[in-house]
Amino acid sequence: MGEKGSTRVLLVDDHDVVRRGLTVFLRTFDDLELVGEASNGEEAVRMCEISHPHVVLMDMIMPDMDGVTATRLIRQRCPDVQIVALTSFKDETLVQAALQAGAIGYLLKNASIDQLADSIRAARLGKPTLAPEATQVLIEAATRPAPHNYNLSERELEVLALMVRGLSNPQIAEELTISRSTIKFHVSVILSKLGVSSRTEAVALALQQNLVPKPAM
Repeated sequence: MGEKGSTRVLLVDDHDVVRRGLTVFLRTFDDLELVGEASNGEEAVRMCEISHPHVVLMDMIMPDMDGVTATRLIRQRCPDVQIVALTSFKDETLVQAALQAGAIGYLLKNASIDQLADSIRAARLGKPTLAPEATQVLIEAATRPAPHNYNLSERELEVLALMVRGLSNPQIAEELTISRSTIKFHVSVILSKLGVSSRTEAVALALQQNLVPKPAM
């Protein structure tokens, strides 16, 4: 056991060199105590139940069990343990997944040792810490305009997808085994719902708004 009041930390990363570097970092602070290491998510869950850390520094991308899954399991089984995601990746999906799984912090591996130490101390107190890059992607996600709902039916989306592929009305009618007049009607409705006046504009808008899958090259 470390000295009274020290914060017990578990390191989780699949790279030995990263864990060694973090071990050296932890030893520079008297109030932080390394109580275990794990190289994947499964080990992390098992080690939490054995070593009873206050805080886990959790890599996100690992083999066997990733950091998001491990974070979720640890928070379920050991709710008093706080998780700080420590990763090289700052994409929106990963940030949101880590936080939704129960991580209280999200830092990048280029953080300074003082930032890491402060984040660990904050996590033990139940206070969140986010890297500026993580905060930025969350702000961008929150302020991004919601996709427009053009209220296209399933059949209209099928027709639009074939329009994007460059098929003519007769070709679409043959592909979907329906009459040409029905296809003409569907195309007219699609143009109206999209607020455009030509097939070319409809195709451009469909690709811009990701209304249908892009055709294979």
